Amino acid sequence: MTQAANSVRDGFTTSFGVLVATLGSAVGLGNIWKFPSLTGSNGGAGFLLVYLLATLLVGLPVMIAETMLGRAARANAVSTFERVAPRRQWWWPVIGWMGFAAALLILSFYSEVAGWVYAYIFKALAGELATTDPQVAGAIFAGLVADPLASLGWQWLVLGVTGSIVMLGVAKGIEAVTRKLMPLLFILLLVLCARSLSLPGAAQGLSFLFSPDLAKITPAVLLTALGLAFFKLSIGMGCMLTYGSYFRDNQNIPATATRVMFADLSVSLLAGMAIFPAVFAFGFEPAAGPSLVFMTIPAVFTAMPGGTVFMSIFFILTAIASVGAMLSLLEVPVAILAERYALGRKRASLYTILAVAVLGAPAALSSSLTSEIKLFGMNPFELFDFLSSNILLPLGGILICVFVGWVYGLPEMTRQLGNHGELRNQRLIRLVFFLIRYVAPLSIAAVLLHGLKIF
Repeated sequence: MTQAANSVRDGFTTSFGVLVATLGSAVGLGNIWKFPSLTGSNGGAGFLLVYLLATLLVGLPVMIAETMLGRAARANAVSTFERVAPRRQWWWPVIGWMGFAAALLILSFYSEVAGWVYAYIFKALAGELATTDPQVAGAIFAGLVADPLASLGWQWLVLGVTGSIVMLGVAKGIEAVTRKLMPLLFILLLVLCARSLSLPGAAQGLSFLFSPDLAKITPAVLLTALGLAFFKLSIGMGCMLTYGSYFRDNQNIPATATRVMFADLSVSLLAGMAIFPAVFAFGFEPAAGPSLVFMTIPAVFTAMPGGTVFMSIFFILTAIASVGAMLSLLEVPVAILAERYALGRKRASLYTILAVAVLGAPAALSSSLTSEIKLFGMNPFELFDFLSSNILLPLGGILICVFVGWVYGLPEMTRQLGNHGELRNQRLIRLVFFLIRYVAPLSIAAVLLHGLKIF
């Protein structure tokens, strides 16, 4: 094994570049697809309240810890632990390898969902989605996922687009693209919100989103919100470890992570404000679950004046959201291969894209050619989602908490997050350390056990 030299290692060039790239990692299909569907199927505002608390108490501290370790080591997710762990404790780099595996598994099915979004842009522009009947919209979606050539073709297009950006590097690729895409995403969301809120009956959707019914907050809702908060900030999968290694030395990590968290939450809320008022205005069901985006939303937009235009805008911004998240996921294995095996960025990117294309093919074909292939009762798409979301991510998060809270320690954490004495944030650091040491690992363990259906 060869460790490539890091003397000219790429990195983010500006504070704004750090912010938008990290935000691009956090913002993804989860904001436009997963957050609205889970909010709709878990009672609305009550779920949102729990999600916010879970993000503050668990997601944000772990995000800060991961980013801190990455910047301290200036290395990929595996080499980070080789550098920051005590000598002779050789087992900690397993966290980085778990992130490597999680990133590949997530990319294998996430790229397919992104492919559906790309396909729907063209379907919306062509008027193919112009129906107010959710059942007809459902048949259109079923036809797309059941077509093996279309499924693979759209997935490969997504991989080609994001892979070509990663090949350009951190500053010229990831940072340059997210600097343009993130502001555009906010602008498009605001346009959709303005249109949705102008509809008669929109107030009912806002009430659903912002007026909590505490009776609907069940233990299952608590654990679902906690799991979403953990997944949404790209933690436990090596992304923040890798991006943290590209942070500038004077970057205020707690402040940056907090800004990213609130910006990410803003995107989720704007998505909810763009979707739920329109859903209620036209009498559709908010608890539509994952089908909300691909079956209910086309019917909702078709029912409003100018619906084709706004539907197209919706799927364009959803595609934009998918790009930032996929860039951070791709960067995890690319950085590991490029640095540990001296492959260079272009070859490492090409190998990663090919690996995801091979691994992702069964997931892409889960509604067609591989639909009968089952393991533990799950098709490849469901299995990859389960292994990454329910096992690797929470397990990786727990191990990071254990490492930072019980091995790395408060003194070193204070030096790193205080920028070696330049920042006066010791009280904040002690609070983050307490949450990392006690609150976060226990909470994530509950998510892990719930995901494994132990309780």
